[in-house]
Amino acid sequence: MTAATAQDARLGRGAIVLLTVGTGLSVANNYYVQPLLGAIGREFDLPAGQAGLLVTVAQSAYAAALLLVLPLGDLLERRRLIVGLCTACSASLVLMASAGSEALLLAGAGLVGLCSVVTQVMVPYAASLAAPDRRGRVVGTVMAGLLCGILFARTVAGAVAQWAGWHAVYWWAAGMMLLLAVAARAVLPTYREAGAPDYRRLVASVFTLFAREPVLRLRAAYGALSFAAFSVLWTSLSFLLSAPPYSYSTGAIGLFGLAGLAGALAAARAGRLADRGLAGAVTGATALLLFLVWLPLGFGGTLLPVLVLGIVVFDLAAQGMHITNQSEIYRLAPEARSRLTSAYMTTYFLAGAAGSALASLAWARWGWTGVALLGTVFGAATTALWLASALRSRPPEGSCAADAPDTAQAGTPDSPESRTP
Repeated sequence: MTAATAQDARLGRGAIVLLTVGTGLSVANNYYVQPLLGAIGREFDLPAGQAGLLVTVAQSAYAAALLLVLPLGDLLERRRLIVGLCTACSASLVLMASAGSEALLLAGAGLVGLCSVVTQVMVPYAASLAAPDRRGRVVGTVMAGLLCGILFARTVAGAVAQWAGWHAVYWWAAGMMLLLAVAARAVLPTYREAGAPDYRRLVASVFTLFAREPVLRLRAAYGALSFAAFSVLWTSLSFLLSAPPYSYSTGAIGLFGLAGLAGALAAARAGRLADRGLAGAVTGATALLLFLVWLPLGFGGTLLPVLVLGIVVFDLAAQGMHITNQSEIYRLAPEARSRLTSAYMTTYFLAGAAGSALASLAWARWGWTGVALLGTVFGAATTALWLASALRSRPPEGSCAADAPDTAQAGTPDSPESRTP
């Protein structure tokens, strides 16, 4: 199948289910480590800040793969790419599961981060095969699987580690990725974009797209700030919950992933709202929540119900922002969705790696108060960016909708929808 026939393509129910589950399983590989940091640190005698480097290494490697591997989705046949990456990810997880030293563990985390980019191959693959009027809904459904994978990763990792140790988590994950490779080969349709440039030009065009598309730059900035805040919370939460006054086990810490599940599932509706032209309203609401939620999260250092409430609201805001961002950038250049994803997600995970590193530093020096203040800074920056964008795009006084050019063809780069802040 080529881009020429993509408009007539439809994803079957089985393929949508597999992509939804597959994105969840794939992205989970980068998040199993978060509730395990305390246990891993104790085994290798690492201080909390140094154990947190596992998250930074994985996210940095993931960002590199987003730039260097993900664009291949516009060049190679995508089903074959998905199968190959799932298989390589399984092998990398085996290395992490059998790691007996900090060096091997860091190497395994980096390789897992590289191969887990298959998640971001699946999302534009689904968008390319979806009917245009259902694209936001399909992306929202697949992204719901991704978000559940992020959240369930912590719960599954905590439960398995409590029962069989943290090494078992990665043996289990390796088996799941191998099964996913087999299922993808059997269920997914083949798809390949037509007219893609060679690899060198393909990677260079990621930067060209970023320079050319203001909507992409704006959405990348929103994503970077929100995911930095996301990483601040979830990297340091394990340190908070494993220390007094909570002193929870890895199994109990993993259960906190469920606290954000309700928020993440509600955020999946953001794709439908974007289809209705409400992306700007969703962006403003989620930006404000990302700022205000750090007040209850700050008090959550000693008040468990307040902490749980803050996690639910935070995940609703962060994932609602992310789904809206992706729904908007996929309207810009249908033939380059993998490269659009590469530009957006590279920025996203570089900011996440920075957020994780800063969170480890803030926790080591100032405890949970420092973490909450750091998160507040990222939330305030997100809100300020939205306000500046909204003011810049507001029509001058005295103008009216009748004076505007005809923009009935929604979803094109020049439509109001694509310029929505």
